[in-house]
Amino acid sequence: MQIVECPRDAMQGWHSFIPTQDKIKYINELLKVGFHTIDFGSFVSPKAIPQMKDTAEVLAGLDLDNTKSELLAIVANLRGANDAAEHNEIKYLGFPLSLSETFQLRNTNKSIKEAKESLKEIQDVCQRNNKILVTYLSMGFGNPYNDPYNADYLLEFTRELEQIGVSIVSLSDTVGSASPEEIKQAFENTTREFPDITIGAHFHSTPDKALEKISAAYDAGCRRFDSAIRGFGGCPMAKDDLTGNIATETILQYLGKNNIDSGLDNDQFNACIKASASVFV
Repeated sequence: MQIVECPRDAMQGWHSFIPTQDKIKYINELLKVGFHTIDFGSFVSPKAIPQMKDTAEVLAGLDLDNTKSELLAIVANLRGANDAAEHNEIKYLGFPLSLSETFQLRNTNKSIKEAKESLKEIQDVCQRNNKILVTYLSMGFGNPYNDPYNADYLLEFTRELEQIGVSIVSLSDTVGSASPEEIKQAFENTTREFPDITIGAHFHSTPDKALEKISAAYDAGCRRFDSAIRGFGGCPMAKDDLTGNIATETILQYLGKNNIDSGLDNDQFNACIKASASVFV
């Protein structure tokens, strides 16, 4: 199991700016839990995502000496990738590639064709700087804009990623609308056709639908899940009302119920839930 805790996603659309020192303190607590990866920040335009304007400062304040967690930063273009690649502490760069033309334009101000060209450039940056590119396939289970989507379309995108050496692809339910059947089909198809790619899940969901989405993905072979404590977050570029992330505690509930070892320090995790109350206010 790879559990990716996403304070960046939780914070990026928050209604008020979270002070840098509060971010540092909170993420340092998360680093003690044992998550596979911490999605901690993004190197994107501060005009687009003002909450993340202090990502480099946050990184400088993190205590990485006694953690097994790796760091991931989101980038949206070549400039951001180059900025992130300067930091040895960051192992993963994440790039959002949408299956929806409408959302790609809203999210990164690029067409899908332009985003794919950026992706190739960013992969080159990663390979030259010993980073690993994580590609998020936004609107990975369909979209609310009536843009084209079907199972073959998803496989086509993933095939293009395989051709440029991408080793981690995260299927993203960006607006939280995917059904368990859609999730099951997408993961069965991709994990079967691309056994050498880690296919992860980045779900947004209302709380009442979260467990069924986790179960559908896990049963179909997914072993990498993004989540955020207390289900905060969502994509501010998707639509006006945010649908939050899957809550990390819901994933742990599912794993515990099914006797699957999370590999996490439960006491420290509970301490982080308490700590989140002073961050998200």
